[in-house]
Amino acid sequence: MNTDISTPITTRAQSARTICDAAGKTALAYFRELDSLNIESKGHQDMVSQADREVEVQIRAELARLFPDDGIVGEEHAPVAGTSGFTWVIDPIDGTANFVAGLPVWCVVLACVWQSKTVIGVIHDPLHDETFHAYAGNGAFCNDVAIRVSDTAGIDQGSVGVGFSNRSGKGNIARLVAGLVDRGGLFVRNASGAISLAYVAAGRFIGYSEDYMNAWDCLAGQLLVAEAGGVIEDQNADDMIRNGGRVIVGAPAIYGDLLAISETAFQG
Repeated sequence: MNTDISTPITTRAQSARTICDAAGKTALAYFRELDSLNIESKGHQDMVSQADREVEVQIRAELARLFPDDGIVGEEHAPVAGTSGFTWVIDPIDGTANFVAGLPVWCVVLACVWQSKTVIGVIHDPLHDETFHAYAGNGAFCNDVAIRVSDTAGIDQGSVGVGFSNRSGKGNIARLVAGLVDRGGLFVRNASGAISLAYVAAGRFIGYSEDYMNAWDCLAGQLLVAEAGGVIEDQNADDMIRNGGRVIVGAPAIYGDLLAISETAFQG
């Protein structure tokens, strides 16, 4: 990494964890009072709650206070242009459908992009008191303990996380699952792509595949997987912010097989 940028990244990485911890406390307070939560539907499998909006406002306010020249992109509010070269990408609650149903699979996600690369990623799960965090070139951690992807030797020796949304291609998920099952694999869908990616980084899942994700759902998790020794596709983070895209990650020994299964499934 360029030594001129290492200190600003380290400072931001430390702040990102603190910001996510505070945001997680706010989200958790809403989760404990679901009966009074205002919820809206944005479409099939796409919800937004009062908690999503207010947690994002909280994160934005703290980022603006600490790093006023940085850009900000979030799921629930308009983007803010920056002049520093750093852009923060926020998902205030990934897994909103789980959140509003009272299911314990959701998280706060924060990533930071510099020169089209994700350089900071934090995925904070307040319900389980787990913070997955990484910054470029420094490894991946859960609560300050180093994590590594699975050392599994075959796609039939662990669980692959799968995802789909209202942006997924017709039939893609069915073909993906069929492809995994045909190879003797197991699949899991927990409705939080960010947590699934964190679990790949921690070796709990052996891979993850989804034909379309937004940047706020995936950038932090992709960095975690890469820093934990896994394989991710080479993507331009700025392009992902603008357009989203497919996400396929995995442990080194199974990535090639997962990529081939996914590409067959996604071609229709």
